[in-house]
Amino acid sequence: MLSRMRKARSVAATITAAVAFTLAVPATAFAIDHVECKGGENFLKIYSHLNGRDSVDCYANRGRTGFGSWWVDRIVTGNNDLIYYDANGDSVRINRWTDISFPNHPPKVKDIEIL
Repeated sequence: MLSRMRKARSVAATITAAVAFTLAVPATAFAIDHVECKGGENFLKIYSHLNGRDSVDCYANRGRTGFGSWWVDRIVTGNNDLIYYDANGDSVRINRWTDISFPNHPPKVKDIEIL
């Protein structure tokens, strides 16, 4: 009888530990990386501006990250499918191998996500 109780406690402890681990570790990994822009690479490349400052940023790997609500002038997706989330709450998908410019009405982008 005592042996059954020990086994039951052991099984219960194992299940509790597994549930705790599952709840503590997110199911989706956010591995998007801000990388150095290099010629000939197929990174996501975003040209943007904010408060008189211009920026060109490159990203690699799947995931989502904040973009700081910068105004986006141009997006070159490279070999990445992209969703950007603008300040109005809208999300826009742009397919890989796309080069798009926003000369008159640039979106103010809060987040970007490589799919």
